Amino acid sequence: MSQLLRRDSSYELVIFDWDGTLMDSVPKILACVKGLSVEYGLDVPSDNVIRSIIGYSLEEALLRLFGEQVKVDIPRFVEGYRRYYVELDSTPSPIFEGVVSLLETLSAQGHQLAVATGKGREGLNRLMIESELGGYFAASRCADEALSKPNPLMLEQLLNELNVPVSRALMVGDTLMDLEMANNIGMDAVGVSYGAFTVEQLQSASPKAIIDRPLDLLRFM
Repeated sequence: MSQLLRRDSSYELVIFDWDGTLMDSVPKILACVKGLSVEYGLDVPSDNVIRSIIGYSLEEALLRLFGEQVKVDIPRFVEGYRRYYVELDSTPSPIFEGVVSLLETLSAQGHQLAVATGKGREGLNRLMIESELGGYFAASRCADEALSKPNPLMLEQLLNELNVPVSRALMVGDTLMDLEMANNIGMDAVGVSYGAFTVEQLQSASPKAIIDRPLDLLRFM
C-alpha cells in the first residue's frame, strides 16, 4: 500500500531518476554485473549487493562492488560493463506501466520535467530515443556531467538551468542515493517501492511519501 503523507500542489519541477523509477532496468543491471564478473574473473556479487549500488555513477558502482579488483584499470571495466549492457545482454528493460500516462498528465498540468541519473550521457540519450520518452523532459543530468549521487550537484545544475527554486522542485527515485541527494539540497523527495531498494531502506531517508505505482505520484500534484 502506498504511504501518502501529504499533498503538495506547489511543485513546478519534477525530477525523475531513470533506472528503477521510469525504466524497469534492474534485472538487466543484475545480469550485466554478473556477466562482467564471470568474464573478468571477479567475485560474483549477490543480487542484494548489486541492488545496493544502483544509483551511483558506473565507475563508483564498480569500485564499491569490486574494490581493488578493478581499481587498477577502472576504464577497462567500465567499458566492459557498457558492452554487456548495449551489446551482449538481452534482458528486456521496459518502461514501467503508467509512466507514459504520468508524464503526459504532468506535462499537461504545466509541470516541468527533468531527469537526474547515474547513467552516462551516451546511454541516457540512447534510451530516451528508444523509449520515446525524451520529448517529455526539459533537461537532464548524468553522472558524467556532475558528481555521483548522493552529491546534489546534478540537482543544483537542473535548478539553475530551469530557473526553479529548490522549494518548488520534487525528486522521485527508487534508491536511497536519490533520496539522500534530495535531502542534501533541501529538496522534497518521493520514493518508489517498485525499483531497486526496499520500502524499509527508503524510509531511512524520510521521504515525503513512498508510492507503489507511477501514477500514484499524481496525488501530490
